[in-house]
Amino acid sequence: MHTVTVVVGSAVGLHARPAQIIADAAADLDSEVLIGLPGDEAVDASSALLIMTLGAANGEQVEVSGEDQADVAVIAALVERDLDAE
Repeated sequence: MHTVTVVVGSAVGLHARPAQIIADAAADLDSEVLIGLPGDEAVDASSALLIMTLGAANGEQVEVSGEDQADVAVIAALVERDLDAE
């Protein structure tokens, strides 16, 4: 299992729009990717609703994990971007 710790870049945190963008990207991947707060149970990154339940705010650390390192990197890169500004 590959795990990367990243900082949430979206100004509103992982709320509706950023969560949906991440979930859509995760759904298109060939492997399951999980996202969670350090020390808490991770959720399926292909579910915008589950991502929003994390309550991850701007500047907060989250862990992105999965079996495929490239897929983890794709989701981690999205988490780090300010998806509301794009």
